[in-house]
Amino acid sequence: MLDLADTILEKHSVTIAAHRTSVSLERGFWRHLQRLAKEKNISLNELIRQIDEARSGSLSGALRTYVLQELEQFVDRIDPIT
Repeated sequence: MLDLADTILEKHSVTIAAHRTSVSLERGFWRHLQRLAKEKNISLNELIRQIDEARSGSLSGALRTYVLQELEQFVDRIDPIT
């Protein structure tokens, strides 16, 4: 069921390559980004820097896409489509 609190946009300040910027994402995406950074044993800023380095579109779009791809990979590992 949809948790409407996860749809609330939150603005966070991040540092990318010694440059401060702000990114607005829904609360649910921030939660998953923080979890993914923790799993990779890196800071949230470092994870965002890595995603920023590889992106071609907007940073917020790249962050959402990254979270979606990671969640898809997780689902595929536990329930592969054959």
